[in-house]
Amino acid sequence: MRKSPVTHPRAVPVAAGVLTDASGRVLLARRTSGRDLAGAWEFPGGKVERNESPEAALKRELKEELGIDVLATEPLMSVPQHHGNKAIKLDVFRVTKYAGQPRGMENQALAWVPNGKLTSYPMPPADLPVVAALQKPAHYLITPEPTTDTTRFLRELDAALSSGYRLVQLRAKTWQEKPLKALLTLTVALCKKHKAQLLINGQLGLAHDFDIGLHLTSEQLMGLHARPLAARLPVSASCHNLEQLKHAQALGLDFVVLGSVNKTASHPDVAPMGWKTWQEMRAEVSLPIFAIGGLGPDDVAAARQHGAQGVAGIRAFWPNLA
Repeated sequence: MRKSPVTHPRAVPVAAGVLTDASGRVLLARRTSGRDLAGAWEFPGGKVERNESPEAALKRELKEELGIDVLATEPLMSVPQHHGNKAIKLDVFRVTKYAGQPRGMENQALAWVPNGKLTSYPMPPADLPVVAALQKPAHYLITPEPTTDTTRFLRELDAALSSGYRLVQLRAKTWQEKPLKALLTLTVALCKKHKAQLLINGQLGLAHDFDIGLHLTSEQLMGLHARPLAARLPVSASCHNLEQLKHAQALGLDFVVLGSVNKTASHPDVAPMGWKTWQEMRAEVSLPIFAIGGLGPDDVAAARQHGAQGVAGIRAFWPNLA
């Protein structure tokens, strides 16, 4: 049975901006002493005032904090987050154009950080999903169960990868070990050709043998007491409730899939949780979460407004199934 998240006070609205320089470095500001989480690094911004839009708040805050005039923004994501007895809703925007040179107007330290090194800076929990959104793919392609026509399967996988997908889960639950190893050899080669990251569903031994990532079922997840692979290999899991989400985070998983958001043709008897419940559970953890269930590749923007890393799926992502 799905457990309901605990009740929290009304979320405080906060706006933050992602600024990049010509070399792609990202601007972080350090929280000054006397504030919650003092010393942590964050994306610059601040609280949204009454009767103020998040965009207007961002422009005001960055003028006050950095001395710049924000000229253009694009929505990146919205992150609901509960921390202790506090709740916030962080609306994050890419600042695509601004005038002036950012400087610490409130004596806060600033740092221009290469995108790939953002995770080495200690941050508040609400900022961590933003880092993931800047670094990781927004789509998680899950393959349908391969048929014995491996040539067709590999051709369709190649077409999917050619369209831009860079994070793939091979789901081959009915295959015997010997033919699966043969298929996996070809699948690994194809993913390397496209510079895509591959995870296999449920097969820890094969993940070790082929030096690839692992996707855990919710049952496998709850049976673990430690991360099953080295940090250099991605580990994800399917989650359906808050207990599973928290366990995945405690184990240090790289990301999870949470759903089903909407009703699906493949599981017509499963009641969808809907975006409200999905977002409430998202607020309790800070690890990246892909939304799944009745969603397609074009739903990334909507999913990110609920705090998702992106969307995952089979039918809407796979050639000749949509």
